[in-house]
Amino acid sequence: MTNLFDISQFNAYREDNRREVKKARDGLPLSLWETYSAFANCYGGVIILGVKENNDGSWYTTGLKNPSKLQKEIWDTINNTKKISINLLREDDVEMYNQNNDVIMVIHVPAAHREQKPVYINNDIFNGTYRRNFEGDYRCTRIQVKTMLRDQADDTIDMSILDNVDINIFNKDSIRGYRNMFAFLKDGHPFTRLNDDEFLRSIGALAISDNDKSLHPTAAGLLMFGNEYDIVRYFPDYFLDFKTKLDPNMRWTDRIQSSSGDWSGNIFDFYFRTYNKIKQSLPLPFKISNGVRIDDTPLHEGIREALVNCLVNADYYGSRGIVITLEPYQITFSNPGYSRTGIQQMKRGGVSDPRNRGMMKMFNLIDIGERAGSGIPRILNIWENERMIEPLIKEEFDPDRTNLILSFEKKQAIKSSDNNPINISKQSKKTLENKQKILEYLKDNGRSKCVDIAIFIGLSESRTRVILSDMDEIEPLGNNKNRTYRLK
Repeated sequence: MTNLFDISQFNAYREDNRREVKKARDGLPLSLWETYSAFANCYGGVIILGVKENNDGSWYTTGLKNPSKLQKEIWDTINNTKKISINLLREDDVEMYNQNNDVIMVIHVPAAHREQKPVYINNDIFNGTYRRNFEGDYRCTRIQVKTMLRDQADDTIDMSILDNVDINIFNKDSIRGYRNMFAFLKDGHPFTRLNDDEFLRSIGALAISDNDKSLHPTAAGLLMFGNEYDIVRYFPDYFLDFKTKLDPNMRWTDRIQSSSGDWSGNIFDFYFRTYNKIKQSLPLPFKISNGVRIDDTPLHEGIREALVNCLVNADYYGSRGIVITLEPYQITFSNPGYSRTGIQQMKRGGVSDPRNRGMMKMFNLIDIGERAGSGIPRILNIWENERMIEPLIKEEFDPDRTNLILSFEKKQAIKSSDNNPINISKQSKKTLENKQKILEYLKDNGRSKCVDIAIFIGLSESRTRVILSDMDEIEPLGNNKNRTYRLK
């Protein structure tokens, strides 16, 4: 959070999705707590009191009449659970500065953990929950609030037991396919000797209900092995969709839909049907080892990881369902639900917090999917090793969605002085890395000045300006003196 505000950079800052200024000269503005809620329910941010925004987006100080009184009012309010649902601030999260002979106050709002969300105001969870979107706060919908409430639990939603569902609801062909694969991969494993009911209980597809002490399917079991017409009774917005768009003159050239009625429509069968379609269409090379052709390359491994990551992190109560789109030069995995760990933690890895832990276990038992939160870092490493354009992770809000875009294009080569293409040099590789950093910075911070971006990536303003001018994804706004940049 400390990198969000440095008083020495005051004149370079602008409002974005992590910074907000408020005049507060005559007292605390009511919108302060909306912004507190919004930052807490997203990635955190800083609220600067005693500052106003000019028409060009720059800031100027208005100062605070009685800073000590305002500070006491902040602590009194934030510790009042009828006003604020939870106090996330520590004592050193509220700081005073003297800028332009005016006193300003900076409030560092941390991101709430999922167990603490939603953070809401006025004792009204459905009307007092906010999130941050670019430069403004918006009130969350009831669906978004309910999603946060579901994500609070230690047991993921797919581990719930469906008390009114019979154990015979599963698709027998799906169970047989899973068992055959398990037996092949885990020869001699004790589970292979169990009957179907005992086996399904062991992998988490069945569980004993506290109500009638009998076996019933879990939500994970129904999603993995049920039939689509039964699944939608418990997950009304459940929908799986894979489509290829390899011909620009056609809406799609091939498609798999869970609602088509000619197959089970469950997660297990969708995974293999989709992966086999992707594998047939992918422009991925094979490799030769000791004279033997190897069709399973690291890129294939990355595709499998991306597919299972999409399925086990989806919010199956969310709208629009799973949508996977294969195009000539890229594939996009899109699932309902925001990232439970946040994009930066996803990239770092080491924290495993799938939205559907039961399904993850079932995939892991047949050697599909990485454990310990290493799936996304593994994909990033594979694409880097293969010199492919770095994968892009994007979040959308209202409705919440997470998108992973994998490009099949190689990183751009540079040209030598005689105009012959040569391999990427250390310098050009560094430029590509800086471009990716710029994209991430603008995604997190919204419209920004060149000086802010330059500080973030550690280059001079002149060099940063050259890089910005070469990025088609970014558009400049304003004249030279007040020019800012944002994602298109």
